[in-house]
Amino acid sequence: MTTQVTDTELVASFQDGDIKAFEELVERYVEKVHRLAWRISRLPEDAEDILQDVFISVFTKIKDFQGRSAFSSWLYRITANTAFMNLRKRKKHSAIPLEEAAVSAQEDWSRKRSDTSDIAYLSSRHELRAALQNAIDSLPAEYKAIFILRDMDGLSNGEVGDILRLSVPAVKSRLHRSRLLLRKKLRRFNRDWTSKTYLSYGVRGQEVQDEFRQAA
Repeated sequence: MTTQVTDTELVASFQDGDIKAFEELVERYVEKVHRLAWRISRLPEDAEDILQDVFISVFTKIKDFQGRSAFSSWLYRITANTAFMNLRKRKKHSAIPLEEAAVSAQEDWSRKRSDTSDIAYLSSRHELRAALQNAIDSLPAEYKAIFILRDMDGLSNGEVGDILRLSVPAVKSRLHRSRLLLRKKLRRFNRDWTSKTYLSYGVRGQEVQDEFRQAA
């Protein structure tokens, strides 16, 4: 039975000059880093640039890593910092395309579905997902980072604290605030959208409304 090499062992080997150890770390974390970069940036090309910048930083700064926190926490911290730096550079372009936010759902529901009710239902789900993503994108950076890491990536309060260098109580406080802000934004959208959805899509529209309330 083969035991997987730990991150700590790979980092130690990489710090000693083993490039294969670096390649293994990249392979192990490339999808997670890309996902976090995408969730913050919301643009595919930016996510790719962030991904490259992150691993260049890891390559050049690995000697600075002293193991006081998990390698994954250090890596996610670099990713979040790089992604938010990218957002600040792009700040003058305030309109962020959100069409991609519902791509996965659209692909899932589009398979062999052509009748009008299904298309209408898919459209309503698209609106919901776009509204949720728009609300997340509008959060202040300090709240957005915590919401993404905690509620979307499923990290623990302690892990989020390590990544953002915050105490657990501070993480809990900001997470609570981010959820309140999202509920406020989503309820505003819901007031304009609920009656239309139910009247247009009937029972299936009610299913989407139920999802909306869970998200809010």
